[in-house]
Amino acid sequence: MKYLLQGLTMGLAYVAPIGLQNLFVINTALTHKKSRAFLTAFIVIFFDITLALACFFGIGTIMEKSKLLEMGILFIGSLVILYIGIGLVKAKGMLNNSTDVNIPLIKVVTTACVVTWFNPQAIIDGSMMLGAFRASLPKGEGLKFILGVAFASCIWFIGMTIFINCFSNRITEKILRIINVVCGIVIIFYGIKLFYNFIQMVT
Repeated sequence: MKYLLQGLTMGLAYVAPIGLQNLFVINTALTHKKSRAFLTAFIVIFFDITLALACFFGIGTIMEKSKLLEMGILFIGSLVILYIGIGLVKAKGMLNNSTDVNIPLIKVVTTACVVTWFNPQAIIDGSMMLGAFRASLPKGEGLKFILGVAFASCIWFIGMTIFINCFSNRITEKILRIINVVCGIVIIFYGIKLFYNFIQMVT
């Protein structure tokens, strides 16, 4: 249960910051019917989870084969996580109403795929964060952790769609700013934890 909750909190902190996927879901929920908004959320969830699985099991498996690589990824991964967290704390929440969401369903699918799978930064960040965490988990606990990450994606995108549909007239940039700060603090906490794991391996 501990590692499921750890994956859930890490997953929420990773997925919640306001990026391209979130803006697309937010703007769809603000401008379309509920059915289209939820369908968009499910499409984004699918690509988000598949990328998380690839990052976690891909780089994580490679790291298990080499202690030196594991140490390197833990070190670099902790720095990347701290950098992302600090960047989120400093970032301003911007609600971009100019995003084009009035597009055919097939384009929603391809756009979600491209934003996720063809975004080098997303792949690098995901590999560093999730891959590094796999290296720090006890054997047999990885599945619980990644299930928590997958649940976080579902909870976040579906919850965000429901919330925006109910309170669309109250969404402000200040709220988005608060979300980024909270998520940044959580990510910084996990970055420090990974760096501590690296120090323990070295000493």
